[in-house]
Amino acid sequence: MNEDAFGIEGLADDDRRFAGSSFVKVREAIFANPYQPLWDGPGKFERFPVTLGSVLKGFLPFGESWQLLAAARRTLASEADLRFGPDGKGYRRLLHPNGICLTGTWEIDAETPYSGYFAKGARGLVIARYSTCCTETRRGYTRSLAMVGRVYPTTDRNDARPLPTANFITQEDIGGIKTANINDALLRNAPDTTPWRRGLDAPILGLTGLALKIAETKETIRQVYQIAELGKAAGQPTRSPEFLQFRVAPEQPVIAGEKLDFRDEVMAQIYDRGDAAPKRKLAFLIETSDHGTTHGTGAIKEWRKIDQWRAIGRMTFDEAVASVNGDRVFHVHHPRWRKDRNDPATVHPL
Repeated sequence: MNEDAFGIEGLADDDRRFAGSSFVKVREAIFANPYQPLWDGPGKFERFPVTLGSVLKGFLPFGESWQLLAAARRTLASEADLRFGPDGKGYRRLLHPNGICLTGTWEIDAETPYSGYFAKGARGLVIARYSTCCTETRRGYTRSLAMVGRVYPTTDRNDARPLPTANFITQEDIGGIKTANINDALLRNAPDTTPWRRGLDAPILGLTGLALKIAETKETIRQVYQIAELGKAAGQPTRSPEFLQFRVAPEQPVIAGEKLDFRDEVMAQIYDRGDAAPKRKLAFLIETSDHGTTHGTGAIKEWRKIDQWRAIGRMTFDEAVASVNGDRVFHVHHPRWRKDRNDPATVHPL
């Protein structure tokens, strides 16, 4: 593949113009160009490759910047929701190129010690992108499922106002794992890392870790204070959980099929083959904890022992689409690291 086809990985005009996210506008964009106008059953989604050449582009001192590092810095600096670029075609992701977008609701129904959209009674809309870290998308193979998204402080699906949003980034073991289906996946803001599971793709994982380490101080954990600050009253202190986890609600059925692509699993949870109307919903439990420790090192194996998980709410998705804009245009900001997650004054500088 022509590496120039990846587009602008660093900051672009879309990033600089951003002034709030419109649920209506983002939903319209991700549904504008689906790969399949009607989902026609499993086995038909293209898999876009993650290659060593693409993540190495610009790494050697031959006069251009390292594109992977530029992308890492851009996700920290840019709060943009849509990055169409000068040609309107977006950009190919160097990592996580295969994804599916979902829209639905965020709701917290349990008493919590937290603020903002982690507090009881918080309800909003959410747009998420479910993806894999690399080329492999099928169950039965080593892959790392991930979900990123934006929580909107509105329940009105016709609300076209540009609003502040809160972003989240979650993933399975970054090195990969053979999850039998999406129902078994545990998506965490602080995942384990088992590099040897990547096999021949281990150099890609190593370069990813290096780029993230240069861009900021913590490369394997994403704080979730933005959610705790969304909708928070002025002057109210931030109270954010340390750990966040999503897992498919226990009542959801397991979709049958060998070597099934995760995108087909998601579509089958919500749609019937050949029918554009949603028939069901896909719910994830929202779970939090403040009790965990980190062990080891990401270069060999890093794992976290987290306990006292508590379900505080749900994300319930009622639409999904695998599309060009979902893979190339939709963008989620990575919150910058804070030494104290509840204190904005301790944020790591860009």
